[in-house]
Amino acid sequence: MSEKLPPPRSAGALTQRRVQQPWPSDREFRILSIDGGGIKGIFPASVLAELEDRYLGGGGIASCFDLITGTSTGGIVALGLASGMRAREIADLYINRGNEIFPPYADNWWGRQRSRWDCVRNFALHRYDRAALTALVSETFGDRLLGASQSRLCIPSIDGRHGTVYVFKTPHHPDYRRDQHELMTTVACATSAAPTYFKPLESNGYRFVDGGLWANNPIMVGLVDALACFDVDRHNVRILSLGCGDEPYTVTERMLRWGGLFTWRTVIDGALAFQSENALGQAKLLIGAERVLRVTPTAVKPPIGLDDWRRAKDYLPGEAARVVGDLGSMIDETYL
Repeated sequence: MSEKLPPPRSAGALTQRRVQQPWPSDREFRILSIDGGGIKGIFPASVLAELEDRYLGGGGIASCFDLITGTSTGGIVALGLASGMRAREIADLYINRGNEIFPPYADNWWGRQRSRWDCVRNFALHRYDRAALTALVSETFGDRLLGASQSRLCIPSIDGRHGTVYVFKTPHHPDYRRDQHELMTTVACATSAAPTYFKPLESNGYRFVDGGLWANNPIMVGLVDALACFDVDRHNVRILSLGCGDEPYTVTERMLRWGGLFTWRTVIDGALAFQSENALGQAKLLIGAERVLRVTPTAVKPPIGLDDWRRAKDYLPGEAARVVGDLGSMIDETYL
């Protein structure tokens, strides 16, 4: 007997405009948007930690925002903030225990051989064991439910059973009743199930894949939700968008000459980069470029990999401190 599948999320979609909830006309609606980026989530977590330390006396930054949206590693950071954690706790978790999820190779001959073998193995198998990620987020969030979140959240994922997008939402609108009973651990694992790195997450009949495939920069997810749920003027919305590294994607001479799957094997990087650029541009057009602040680390060569814990922990905390040194006063005045 075939397995009975749950209906797609879209089965309950409204057929008319959502009834907007009241919002004070003299109060800005502030959104925090956090990109996906694997272990490079060290950067946004460290930026938020620096802001808490310098401007909030170590107090939580989540309360400064009316809605938080995050994809993949950004979703995990968002869930941590919404569960009451300080950003410094989240950053330290990434820095001190990220190697449990992405074990680094030994810097010797044996380590290099293992790295080469794993690259070959990765053509056919998932590169990392999901159990380590699940154990860490389960330890972090325990049995907390999404409905117990202290902040409004929108966390993108994908339902691979029905082939549709999936956004986990807290019950910040009367129409949002579906996701509040999900464990935060489940949501964290669903949004961060990066293809080739981790096996998709099977939960309650759904097959979840990383939300970064369609909203690695979730800025428009948060903005659209705010405008759909609340009676707020779009020119009264302000967004702080934290990236994990905006690497420009260019078409090389080899791509132009040869084509083929091998030459274009990095095209997913292009898809992520262009999605982010497009979403950022759309948000600026809707609410005004002056109402969006994009913060991302300076690019390095070669780019830091999604699983390069060693380089990420060595470079990104310092980069976060530099950025907050440059922009902190303005962020404090505008957002905090």
